[in-house]
Order: sequence, then structure tokens, then C-alpha cells
Amino acid sequence: MPGENLSRDEARERGRLLNVDGYDVALDVRSAVTRGAEAATFRSRTTIRFRCAEPGASSFADLLAPAVRSVTLNGRELDPAAVFDGTRIALDGLAAENTLVVDADCAYSRTGEGLHRFVDPEDGEVYLYTQYEPADARRVFANFEQPDLKAPFTFEVTAPEGWLVLGNGAQDGAAEGGRHRFATTRPISTYITAVVAGPYHYVTDTYRRTFDGGTELEIPLGALCRKGLARHFDADDIFTVTKQGLDFFHDHFDFPYPFGKYDQAFVPEYNLGAMENPGCVTFREEFVFRGKVTEASYERRANVILHEMAHMWFGDLVTMHWWDDLWLKESYADFMGAFAQVGATRFTDGWITFANRRKSWAYRADQLPSTHPVTADIRDLEDAKLNFDGITYAKGASVLKQLVAYVGQDAFLEGARRYFKRHAYGNTRLTDLLSVLEETSGRDMAAWSRAWLETAGVNSLTPQVTYDSQDRITELAVVQEASEQHPELRPHRVAVGLYRRLDADSALVRYARAEVDVSGQRTPVPELAGAERPELILVNDEDLTYCKTRFDEGSLATLRARLGDLRDPLARALCWAALWGLTRDGLMPARDFLDLVRRFGGAEGVIGVLQSVHGQAETALEHYTAPEHRERAARTLSEGALGELRTADPGSGHQLSWARHFASVATTPADLQLLTGLLDGTAKIDGLDVDQELRWAFLLPLAAHGVADASVIAAELARDDTASGKRHQVRCLAARPAGGVKAQAWADVVESDALSNALVEATISGFAQPAQRELLAPYTPRYFAAIERIWQERSIEIAMSVVRGLFPSWQVDRATLAAADAWLAEHAKAAPALRRLVLEERDDLARALRAQACDEAAGQRP
Repeated sequence: MPGENLSRDEARERGRLLNVDGYDVALDVRSAVTRGAEAATFRSRTTIRFRCAEPGASSFADLLAPAVRSVTLNGRELDPAAVFDGTRIALDGLAAENTLVVDADCAYSRTGEGLHRFVDPEDGEVYLYTQYEPADARRVFANFEQPDLKAPFTFEVTAPEGWLVLGNGAQDGAAEGGRHRFATTRPISTYITAVVAGPYHYVTDTYRRTFDGGTELEIPLGALCRKGLARHFDADDIFTVTKQGLDFFHDHFDFPYPFGKYDQAFVPEYNLGAMENPGCVTFREEFVFRGKVTEASYERRANVILHEMAHMWFGDLVTMHWWDDLWLKESYADFMGAFAQVGATRFTDGWITFANRRKSWAYRADQLPSTHPVTADIRDLEDAKLNFDGITYAKGASVLKQLVAYVGQDAFLEGARRYFKRHAYGNTRLTDLLSVLEETSGRDMAAWSRAWLETAGVNSLTPQVTYDSQDRITELAVVQEASEQHPELRPHRVAVGLYRRLDADSALVRYARAEVDVSGQRTPVPELAGAERPELILVNDEDLTYCKTRFDEGSLATLRARLGDLRDPLARALCWAALWGLTRDGLMPARDFLDLVRRFGGAEGVIGVLQSVHGQAETALEHYTAPEHRERAARTLSEGALGELRTADPGSGHQLSWARHFASVATTPADLQLLTGLLDGTAKIDGLDVDQELRWAFLLPLAAHGVADASVIAAELARDDTASGKRHQVRCLAARPAGGVKAQAWADVVESDALSNALVEATISGFAQPAQRELLAPYTPRYFAAIERIWQERSIEIAMSVVRGLFPSWQVDRATLAAADAWLAEHAKAAPALRRLVLEERDDLARALRAQACDEAAGQRP
């Protein structure tokens, strides 16, 4: 990746010099259906009209392309060999007003970056789509690749006749000879321009809205996927959520959707969940469900639809100047996704899932050595790429939830409305948002920002309580702690809830509650003095703030004994999350957490929480359980999972979740025999439909334990000879427990760049199996010897997948930790983004060692 980076200082200087008036981009992608070398590139011709504040100055345009045919600046032909270095086009002697024309041959992508080309193995059809964030539009057309140089875009795409072609704007007239021209956009940034082209299955609808005063708005809606997925495509549900979201945001933002049409494309081999391209949102096609999924999957899809829709205002209409303020769009979209989901759709458990799943992502990221403030220090594009993380998304959203509690919902939303009207089609910084919130709330937003947005780390809140002889509270206080590395104590608006049973056999219910502003190390809660002794004190009841929740000894004992009796689903989700936090921090033995899952998982009614708990249990077993106890713990966990699978309501989402969890933890011969029987039909569980996706989920552990060989996997691919089936097949093949299998998987990923991004991901997933620690051990030194070369040679997306996915995380021992430390010491000058990834993986490894020590010590207790 040498030469592809762009620093913040370079962007600031170019932003100071230039203003862009418009782009005309013509792409010819007819070569996409050509076999052989000709299919490697497409024609890209770009005309950029821009002004320069200092005539005579020099600057540069961005382009990543195999070849440039011509460069013309203000009618003057420039020699491509002299001005183009493979990543940038030098522009000298600029005039006050300029026209740059670049004619290039750009490369189709197989990594999901730029213009991705996918050939469907099922029918041979070719599909194209673009993905740019943060800076891959330059792989498709010449541009000024930074978010503050916004401009109107006019696209023209020449494609094979009969193809569906979409862009940000509506198509301008009928296509002639495969040539599609699109309406000029409003001013937008390069990274949210988009093209989707191919024989996609396309469904349409219309959103209509009449505003107060009689103004009418009509938005054409479209939804599309590959033809091979058409039979699974539930466009009606997608349109339902889309219309509900548009109603919700129109009600709350007082700024009509500004980008005309609204297409949503579900595309193959996508690296992200989705991308907010105005008028042409792209999603990973896994949101088109090929088999039965739980309601949590529909909830997640709805959340992503609403997240991307919120970006139409937060990010597309108003955009950050530079990636330091990425949170101005991502944190808001993450918050608004859950806010709209609960307020407008059938998924009213959105905040429960957010508290249990989304915030867990944030808490993990905020305890890594790479943690950073929500508003980050982004030096360059590599920094930017890595900052699409749990802090920028989920911590930022959590902080905004706290902000709503701090300033009030009305002031918060009025601030958003003023922000849109004041900065429409422009760029902003942190201070622009804070100023409108100060206007609407009357609060000192600078102090709030310093505490929440400009410092890193997560605080812990613990109840401290004393009782009198009558078992009434004499004092309840909240104790706040911070880490040594990030000692900031923040202001927290929290609700403290007291829970108990009304009688010996009843559920745990809340009988007292108080809100308090926590500040400093210790904050009394006088409103709860005199209350009867609770069985459980929950210090972040209702999840108003962002913190690690801790318990007093009595509350922890109650949860160990009666977690399943906690009636309120949000309170229960918060307790599950807090118990997981204790496990990750090495304060609760991993086997204690597994025991809680075994005893109370079956009583968890919120399916999204249950699936999150299942994933945590699998991590606790494989990473945090002491090695000498792991085999027995695995057997106990799988026995419990099978018991819940057999007793769950037939055909329910809970039954499906327990089936997948059982497959993930199955290890004994009896477990594997049952999975084999469920696949070949000799075993049956009432109500469990073993559809194609579930078949692959059962086949993976069979392959990993050597029960299913290559012929069995080939037979399964014959049943499901599709793009999805191919990914599953590759994963299962790489999972087999044989030295030659692992060597081939390693070579396919590390020594070759022939695989697409999706197959790289599948191969890595299959390679790294927890039951194969001894088999994988020789790859530890090979990993550290290869990663710097990988970082230099591969695209950043593939390099990140390799560095993260092949880190020897299953080798939880001091030797692996020492190997990571040695690499970091010997590679002090390696790319900062690469060092960050290794530091993060190293930290997870050290955390696993601490957790295993806690679990081992618990096993030695009398």
C-alpha cells in the first residue's frame, strides 16, 4: 500500500486551496462480461471543474489505476508518465478556474474496494457495485479524495445491454445502446458516490408524505439483489421498515429527505454491513435470508436500514471536514438506528439489544491499548480505516444516549434540526454541533464534550450500601472508578433501581428507583435512604449512561441464584452484560459464567440477548476457561445446550438459536453423531427444520472434528451450488484437522492473492478452529514473519482481515504473548495501523491469560 495514504495535513492544505464545482464521470463497464485479461479493467473518463484560491499554486488529484491514457489540465495535454505516479496526478500552475480531464483504465476489484466484480458461480452472471469509504472512489475515477471537497456529480455508465444500472441520482431518460445517464446530485463527498450494475432482480415501491401546509413528497423506492437470491427476497418487509423510517425521520428532523430516489441494493461479497450512499444504499446480501432465522436477524436488518437512513442527514447532508469527526455521522446513525427502531417499527426491544450487544462491542474497544476519544486524532487514511470501530459507533451512540438524558430529548432533537438547516450540503466540526446544542439546552456543552467526547476509557460504577437493624438502607452511594491509563471521572446521569421478590416464589421486580447525577469518586443517592433491603441493586438501571456496571456482594449472590427470575427484560439484559464484563475482566471465573448460561439461558425471552449470550459462552469456553477444565466445561455446556434444544418450543426462534449454539460447542462423539443424524435424516428434533443454512452450520463442526471429509463437503456443495454454498464449502474444507489442509489454507491466504475478499474471510474462518491448537501452533512464528509483507503488498481491507484473522489467538500461553511483544519491539517503525492491530490482538491474548488464571484459581478453591 505504499503511496496510497493521504495525511490530514495534506488534505487540509488541499482543502484550503481548492473548491470543486462539479464532476462529470463516464464509466464504460462492458468489459465486465468479457472473459480473460480484458475483464481486468474498465474505461474511466473524469472531468473535474474546480477553483484555486492561489493561482499558480500546485496540488494533486487522486487516482489508483493500472494505466492513464491522457491527462488534460485547462486544455493543456500533460504527459501521464510525468504527472501520474500510480496514486496521484500532479497538478502544477493552477489557474483561478480549472478543468481537469483524466482518461484512465481502472481495475475491477476482487477485494470489495472500488468497483467490485462478482461472477455468480450458480449461473455465470456478472454483478458490479462500488464501495469507497473512506477513500476508494479514486480506484474508479480521478478525484480529490477527501470529505470536505464536496461537489455535484453527474455519472454516465455504459454497460452491457439489458443490465440494470443505478447511481445516486435517478436515471435521466431511457438508456440507449447500454448508455445510462443519471441526474446530477446535490453536493456530496466522493466516498458516498455509487454505481450498481448487473442483471439484478429489482422491486419497486413508492413513499408518499404530505407535510403540514399541504406540501407533498414522493420518493421512488427500489430494492434489489442477485437473481439467484430472488426467491428469498422479502422486499415487502424491507419497504415496510423503509417507509416507517422515513416517516420517523421526517417527523423528528423537519428536513425532507434531500436526495430524490431511495434504492437499497443487497450485493455479494460485501465487506461491511451497509453503506449510506445517498439514493443508492448498499448492503451485504446476507441480509437476504436463505433459510429460517430468528426475529433478532430481522431486527438487526431493520436497525441497519435505519442506521443508513439516518446517514442521509447525519453524514450525507452534513459531513465532517476530516475523519477526526467521523463520530459526527457514525455515532449519530448508530444512536438514531435504535431510536427509530423502537419508535417506529415492530422491533420494540431495540434498546435491550443495544444494551447487551452493541455496547459490549464498545466496552471491548474502550479497554484496548488502542482506545481513543470519540472524537479521534486521525493522522491519515490508514488511521481512518481502523477507526470504524466500537468507539466511533457504539460508544459514541451510548454517549449520545447519555446526552439525551443530560439535555432532554426535545433539546437534543431541536439541536439536530438547527444543525441540518444551518449546515446543509456543507461540512462541520465538533464545535458546530456543540454550539446548536448549547442554544437549545442551555447547558455547558464544552464541559460535557471534554468529559465524554475528548477523553478515552470507560468508568466503573459500583453500589456501596449500608443497612440498619431493621434491614433498611441507611446510605446508598455510587462509587466511580477509572483505569490508571485513563483516569477521567465523568458526570453520569444514572437511574438506580432496587429489586426484590414480593414473596418467596415470585419474580424479582423493581420496587424503588431514583435518578442521580454521579460525579467524582462517590455520589450518595439520598432518595433511596430508608428503603427496605433489596436483593439486587442495579446502578445503571434503564441503561442511561455508558459504564461498566458492578455489583455489591449481595446483588451478585442474587444474580448467581436467581438471574432468570428478573422480570424486566432490559434489566436482565444489563445484568447479563455486566456479568460478561466481570468475566472478561478476570473478576468472575469463566466456568461461573458458563454455569449461569446453563441454568438461566433457557429463561431468556429476548432472542437477541440469548444469541449474544450464546456467543459470549463460546468465547468464555474457548478463551477464558483454564485448559485443564475446558474439556469438562465443554461437555457440560453442550449437554445443557442439547437439553434446551430438545425442550424449546418446536419451530421457535429460541429452538433455532439453541441448535446453532449446540453445533458450535459440540465435541463429544455423541454430539457429533447427533449432528450427523440431523443431516442424513436418521435423527429428528420436533419442529427443527434443518434447512440449507442450518445444514452448513452442522457440517462445519463435523469437518473440524474429522467426521466429514472432502467428499461429504463436496456432496453438500452439490446440494447448494451457489455463491453462499461456495463460501460455506471453502470454510468447511479449511476446517479439516490435517496438516496438509492447514498448509494449503495458509498458502491460499498468505502466499497468494487469487481469492476474493469473501473467500479469504471464509478460508481464515475455517483455518482457525479452537479444537486444533496443537495443529495450528507451528503457524505462530510464520504469522509474525509474514504480516509486514502482507501489509505492504495487499489492499488494506485484505491486510486487515489477514492480520486479525490469522493472529494465533488460540495459542493462549506466555510464549505467544512473548512472540507478540518481540514483534512489536522489533517493528517499532512498522505502519502505525499495523502495529495497532497487533497491539489489539496481543491485548485480547493477555486478557485471556488473566481470565484463565481466575478460572484456574477458582478450581483450586476448597
